[in-house]
Amino acid sequence: MKAMILAAGRGERMRPLTLATPKPLLCAGGKPLIVHHLEHLHRAGFSEVIINHAWLGDQIEETLGNGDRFGLSLRYSREGEPLETAGGIVRALPLITGGESDWFLVINGDIWSDFELSRLKPPEQSDALLVVTDNPPHHPEGDFYLAPEGVLAESGPDSLTFTGISLLHRRLFKGLTDQAGKLGPVLRRAMSEGRVEGLYHPGRWVDVGTPERLRALDQQLRGGSS
Repeated sequence: MKAMILAAGRGERMRPLTLATPKPLLCAGGKPLIVHHLEHLHRAGFSEVIINHAWLGDQIEETLGNGDRFGLSLRYSREGEPLETAGGIVRALPLITGGESDWFLVINGDIWSDFELSRLKPPEQSDALLVVTDNPPHHPEGDFYLAPEGVLAESGPDSLTFTGISLLHRRLFKGLTDQAGKLGPVLRRAMSEGRVEGLYHPGRWVDVGTPERLRALDQQLRGGSS
């Protein structure tokens, strides 16, 4: 199974930090955010990773290279103008799927988590498996409801937050083009058919969406105050 890191966003909320540096290369704990992902993927046994990029994407390729120093094989899906999340995945599908598996792992490039990626196993009856966690203060309403039987629904009594970590099957994107837009509507359509499962993560997770949250994560990873 291959993995994809979504790294094509402009990082508008991160300005001015992202005016000259793509968001995945911003550092926390002494290393770029995307390097934390690559190290986690290697530990979990992944060997092939696709990274999409647009804004300042050349810097990402120059920094990471072919992935040898991480024990990985890296390939890049170059978008030019950034596509939305579902569109970016569709554009990269020829690189991601085929061969031994039509399942693939997707990670948002602007998060950090101690979730063990080796826990993810393809579900037998679904098109997607999403990792969800407790709602952070900046997102108290959550995203999806995790039912007791493990199925995710668009709404419910106690919604949880989607971490941006998921296993997806190629058939989820059947008939879509790289103009498909955001991933959320694609997932919600599958949820309406009962074809999305959830896995709860009780550990640490950070949506590194602002300079303040990046500084807080940096302090935590360096052993400072939270």
